[in-house]
Amino acid sequence: MRGALSVGSTAGHVAAGLVLGLFATIFVLVGGAEIWRWVVRLFPRASHPAIDGAGRAGWLTLTNFVKVQIFVAFVDAVGIGLGALFLGLPLVAPIAIAVFLGSFVPVVGAVATGAVAVVIALVYNGWVVALLMLAVVILVQQIEGHLLQPFVMGSAVKVHPLAVVFAVAAGTLVAGIPGALFAVPFVAVLNVMITYVARGTWREKPRPVEHDVTRPGGLTDV
Repeated sequence: MRGALSVGSTAGHVAAGLVLGLFATIFVLVGGAEIWRWVVRLFPRASHPAIDGAGRAGWLTLTNFVKVQIFVAFVDAVGIGLGALFLGLPLVAPIAIAVFLGSFVPVVGAVATGAVAVVIALVYNGWVVALLMLAVVILVQQIEGHLLQPFVMGSAVKVHPLAVVFAVAAGTLVAGIPGALFAVPFVAVLNVMITYVARGTWREKPRPVEHDVTRPGGLTDV
């Protein structure tokens, strides 16, 4: 009985959180500009240009991060999913979905879900197929680490790889999986906002655009 009540309570909290998140998202999408202007007005008038520009630069960095991370996760999921399909593994679709979702946790997410694919191959197909699946996972991770992350992700979020590792570790310790998920975008946004204000870039670019954030030598270079 207690177990059922606990499950029901957890489900209720999750449902309430989803509903609140949905309403918050709708309000931000519909009235985001007005909400941001209200936030800026909370600060002294002399700081409005710096605060407004920093917020815009941070928002551009966040949207770029999300778009690029979706692309990287898609490549990981397709690569490992196709490898699992060609090797005759069961549960190919769940494996691909798990890899896609896991890829949103930088550094460790795709590796952990790829390891699950290797374990499934070992259990259902034997050690030879498991070794081949491991080779596929390593190949996909090499493509991500040496091509996608430096060139694609690097253009969207200029955060040092060591900072990414520390951010994920700290986020995991503080808030578990949600902390690991949001640690890197939080650090990236904080980085660009602080850099934008500290360099005085708001005097030259009071309303930064996407090109200012992603170009070489842009707002996020540290």
